[in-house]
Amino acid sequence: MGSKTFDGVWFEAYSDDHLPPHVHGFYGSAEVILDLDFVTRDIYLSKRRKNVIPRNAKKSDVKKVRRAADEHGEELFTLWEVARG
Repeated sequence: MGSKTFDGVWFEAYSDDHLPPHVHGFYGSAEVILDLDFVTRDIYLSKRRKNVIPRNAKKSDVKKVRRAADEHGEELFTLWEVARG
């Protein structure tokens, strides 16, 4: 597992986690799962059903995670690569 904190948002990538490449972002009461596209270098909200936990998480918390991910994208791609070793 690898983790980084940016702007108060804690990101984790698990070494034994499944594909597609993704990170878990935590802020306030929200856990947000963000997929990493290594071809386009885009980061986007996962298409899985449980992409925000809990479903009624504050929208401002989710936006904070997404903003931090956008600002620190390359570090998140590296985090995934290092965690997967």
